[in-house]
Amino acid sequence: MKICLTCGHLFEGNDWICPNCGHTPTRRQSHPAFAPDIGGEAQSGFDARLFERLAQSEPGNYWFESRNRLIAWALERYFPEASTFLEIGCGTGFVLSGIAAHFPEMRLFGSEIYSEGLAYAAARAAGAAFFQMDARCIPFKEEFDVIGAFDVLEHIVEDEEVLFQMFRATKPGGGIILTAPQHHFLWSAADDYAHHQRRYTRKELVGKVVRVGFEVVRATSFVSALLPLMLVARIRPQKPGNCSLWAELDVPPALNRAFGKILSFERAIIQKGLSFPAGGSLLLVARRR
Repeated sequence: MKICLTCGHLFEGNDWICPNCGHTPTRRQSHPAFAPDIGGEAQSGFDARLFERLAQSEPGNYWFESRNRLIAWALERYFPEASTFLEIGCGTGFVLSGIAAHFPEMRLFGSEIYSEGLAYAAARAAGAAFFQMDARCIPFKEEFDVIGAFDVLEHIVEDEEVLFQMFRATKPGGGIILTAPQHHFLWSAADDYAHHQRRYTRKELVGKVVRVGFEVVRATSFVSALLPLMLVARIRPQKPGNCSLWAELDVPPALNRAFGKILSFERAIIQKGLSFPAGGSLLLVARRR
């Protein structure tokens, strides 16, 4: 069900014209814009100039490809009956394009606070519906089977409000899939560069998810075998103007293949039901009863 952000009226329909007050959201690049006045770096915690570099770095990269496969597995394993999926903070659309390849019959939706990102996402996942949106004010109630936010919450000060909004927009019996950076001791200039507000502990993220009403069904670390290398990369002195974020991602082809195989082995262990206690990132799956 849709929510009019002007008068709060709940309604259904193919368009966004509110039957109560007549409000129609503006459009950006042909997509409905629910927060057209928001999107500056200081407000949303992300530098829109990163989209171009991300779009170039994601295909074939060991980390992005491995995360996509883990997300697709979690979606199939824990929500096999899902027919609708919304990604919050869809960025360049790399995750959505991976989900579309795995689940061609699923109806996909993507939201992004930056219109710049929507242009990349719409090109990559042409069959999905997109809109510009502030994740702290989602204009849906009990609309989606599954909602995902992949390395998004750490950018937002009011992360618990976003989780509550996700709860409200999820159908009963549906749920959420999250990934987020883990371990405070890994904080470095890379996190500052990426405009992170925090890195999570498992207890912290689980606690926030439970407080808004979800029941956690799986929480595990991943990128665990590479944790020592991540730690070394983040504690060593950085050259002026350099950032360990890209140093961790832009690796030589042979190393990229080796890291990819390591993460594939990790994923096989996770799929067998074992969870890692530590790692560079967290995967969390939760259900709305």
